[in-house]
Amino acid sequence: MQTMTQCNRKHLYDSRAFARSYHYEGPLGALYSPACTRFALWAPTAQAVSLRLYRTGSGGQAEQTLPLRRAGRGVWLQQLDGDWDGWYYEYIVTDREGTARRTADPWARAAGVDGARSMVIDLARTDPGGWAEDAAPPRTAEEIIYELHVKDFSHDPASGVPEAWRGKYKALTLRGTTLNGDGVHPTGLDYLRRLGVTHVQLMPVFDFGSVPETDPTAFNWGYDPANYNLPEGSYATDPADGAVRIRELKEAVQALHAAGFRVIMDVVYNHTYRLDSWLWRTEPWYFYRQNPDGSPSNGSACGNDLASERSMCRRYILDSVLYWAQEYHMDGFRFDLMALLDTELMQDIRAALDARFGAGEKILYGEPWSAGPSAMRRGTHGAGKRALPRLDPGIGAFCDATRDLVKGHILYENRPGFVNGGSARLADMAAAVTGWAGAGHGAFRVQAPSQTVSYLSSHDDWTLWDKLVLTMDPARRFDDPQPALLAANRLAAAFCFGCQGHWFLLAGEEYGRTKQGLRDSFNAPADLNRLDWQRAWTGPWQALADYYRGLMALRPQLPALCDKTASARGRLLEAWRPGRQCAAFRLENGGRWAQLILCYNAAGRPRTLTLPDGDWQVLADGENSFLWQAEPARLVAGRAEAAPGAALILGRI
Repeated sequence: MQTMTQCNRKHLYDSRAFARSYHYEGPLGALYSPACTRFALWAPTAQAVSLRLYRTGSGGQAEQTLPLRRAGRGVWLQQLDGDWDGWYYEYIVTDREGTARRTADPWARAAGVDGARSMVIDLARTDPGGWAEDAAPPRTAEEIIYELHVKDFSHDPASGVPEAWRGKYKALTLRGTTLNGDGVHPTGLDYLRRLGVTHVQLMPVFDFGSVPETDPTAFNWGYDPANYNLPEGSYATDPADGAVRIRELKEAVQALHAAGFRVIMDVVYNHTYRLDSWLWRTEPWYFYRQNPDGSPSNGSACGNDLASERSMCRRYILDSVLYWAQEYHMDGFRFDLMALLDTELMQDIRAALDARFGAGEKILYGEPWSAGPSAMRRGTHGAGKRALPRLDPGIGAFCDATRDLVKGHILYENRPGFVNGGSARLADMAAAVTGWAGAGHGAFRVQAPSQTVSYLSSHDDWTLWDKLVLTMDPARRFDDPQPALLAANRLAAAFCFGCQGHWFLLAGEEYGRTKQGLRDSFNAPADLNRLDWQRAWTGPWQALADYYRGLMALRPQLPALCDKTASARGRLLEAWRPGRQCAAFRLENGGRWAQLILCYNAAGRPRTLTLPDGDWQVLADGENSFLWQAEPARLVAGRAEAAPGAALILGRI
């Protein structure tokens, strides 16, 4: 009988008649003003809805219980006169089978500890001083994106962050922190400024369900959404007060802007932490895809998939993105498992952001894959790899083709890539250099480099350093800065640097971040996941970070690499092999250097390049990425030599 009920709901919710009758565009949630608060909940098939009001965010008895009245288009309403700022609330929803369920408000913008009880909030009082004047720094010639986890960033005692603020939003507001407080070696935001990244991508900061918010030892990446429209409380100094997490996240965004960074929010609109979510409790099954037998679809491998193709689910996600952009001043969004979201939704998000904030002002990209098939409504298409040529060029995607080409397949720890003992076709390497734009590039194909996010490692799977160790060191010495591994890392970084598209890296990749070979550390202890600030400033690791730093400073000066237009691939003039395990590319640049040559030599011996006519300046080699700054310039003509296992980057004067 339950399965039949589930199947009936699936057909009902997928019908056009249901959308015509119950799609609602009015305000939802607790709409506060000093004179009154209006409560609005969308629950079209409910028999009854009541409101419970509390003084605190957890525990205690309800002060009042009031019925909501049924209004049009599936909405239930109640309005309370007076100032209710700071009160907490929940609903009791009785479904059409007569089952009553307690639920928080899925449209809530504030909540108490662990997000279990929603909160009425005067958002104006959560704004830090100067918030109205807060603005992102101007857009730069290039976006270099640095993926950061709030707790990872400052958990290390060597970070110089006061103990009370380690692992908190507050750590992202600090300037002047140094290694163990030595006053010499910058950490935190000052380190990021020195490194040269332009965008900080925060791993999930909305409220997630996998971490008890009052347990300082708990750790999770946070891909477990509980409340989509309010911040995670475990990163706040007081998770019990729903206003504190809001204010402190705003302070972090404000401080990042002031330090010169744009802020990207990692969002997970493809599933919820549990099927038994606030969305499910208010309108069972509506927000979730179902298989033909009525069971939940599981393309996320997390037990459920959101039904983005249904009109109120689409509205929910679109409203949420716009809310974070408006209320929290987020500068972009990274979509987890974007292939589980439908193309119409992604196009709507791009268009709405452009209309409200200006064309291209908010960066937008995601993972163009899912963890498995999803039971999308017939006629709906997911925003995966196959959809990229049809999506707005302002919707980008992570390029796994470049990642696997450079360091080896992500699913097989011992399979190498070009830099660590494997091989790569010249055609594929040339496609990577041009951001895989245009036809005929197989698994990953885009219209323009504006859609390509080139990267070597992210939070998922092995770090770049760990993958190199697993494929190059049988003893698996993850903390040994072996010269061969350092050279392979520099070669990999130089190749990613030389790819058109956006450049993305995992925090700490630049100094050989290790998780001791653990492939996915989503719930491993914070001590393993933390950024190791001592490592960042230690000998060979520091030199590796400086190599990244030089490349980051050089790239914005190279139009050939920064060009995101559909015509950018035309800048590639020539691709050739100077020898086995070596590839070279010549590009029209048109800036300070008229042309570029990018040579990547993974072989164990030098390779000689025959150069076109003209004087060529060495911009970077396998050891030094700051040669372009040298006076007098290091010049070559006619022939140049790429060292074993190293990159050679040349610019024609």
